[in-house]
This record gives sequence, C-alpha cells and structure tokens, in this order.
Amino acid sequence: MRSDTLITRRTFLAGVAVPIVLSSGSKGWAQDLPRMTVTKDPTCGCCSGWVEHIKAAGFPVEVIKSTDLNRLKARLGVPRHLASCHTAEVDSYVVEGHVPPAAIKRLVAERPPGKGLAVPGMPVGSPGMEVEGTAPEPYEVILFDAAGQRTFARFEGTREL
Repeated sequence: MRSDTLITRRTFLAGVAVPIVLSSGSKGWAQDLPRMTVTKDPTCGCCSGWVEHIKAAGFPVEVIKSTDLNRLKARLGVPRHLASCHTAEVDSYVVEGHVPPAAIKRLVAERPPGKGLAVPGMPVGSPGMEVEGTAPEPYEVILFDAAGQRTFARFEGTREL
C-alpha cells in the first residue's frame, strides 16, 4: 500500500476538522463565561443551592467559605440595605444574594455602568430558595453603585418578567 494515499488521523484533523473548528468561532460551542468567586458561610444551604444554579448555567465557580462576610461586603461597596447571605465577584462586578444566572449573563454581556447586582433578602423561589409546594414570589434584581440603584430586571422564581 502506498503511504501517499492513506488518510491518517493527523492529516484528517489538519485538513478537515481544524479548519471547521477555527471557522466556527464560538457559535455552537459552550459560551465562554467568566470565572465567579462566591464567598459564603460554610453552613448555609441556600447559598450552596444558588451556587449549583450558577454552575448549571455554565459559570466556572470558586467557592470560598468564610464567617466574616460583612468585611467583604464593605470592601466591595455592597450597601447594607441590599445585603444578603452570600457575595460573588465576576468580571469586575459584585453579585449579592440570590441573583438569577440569566441576570448575571446579561450583566457581563451588556456591561452597564455600576458596581454590581443584588437581590436583597431571600425571596422564595429565587435560585437556591425554592420551597416545594410554595409558589415563587416576584422580586427585583437591583443594579447598584455608589451613586444609587435602579431595577435591572424583575423575576418570579427563575423566570424573567
């Protein structure tokens, strides 16, 4: 058999597969989402539930367990009235509380001016706060910075309104 007529795996990859992959860019492939660092209390179950939502949405996540979240919130500029049970950092933004992954994806895609997003309190039905047999309540996702805040999105459970 002549070697010039054989198609090896290397030849196939170089001649066919690699150009297809390179020409397709990111279309059809998993979205490149920025890494998120989540700081949470070691014993908080709802925070762990929220992290699972974030991972399922495709964010790479690093979890830091800490009992001193107030110092972190103050350093990151989270207003006291917007504080919740966990704080995340993603792509130069702060994410406070049970913010749905869809809102975070929009935040990093649109890059609005602001410090970050917050869902104050712990609304029933928000990611990580699901209660079996209880309907999710509507809640707002707040975009905040030192100058003030505004509604960024409204949700009921994980569904944007």
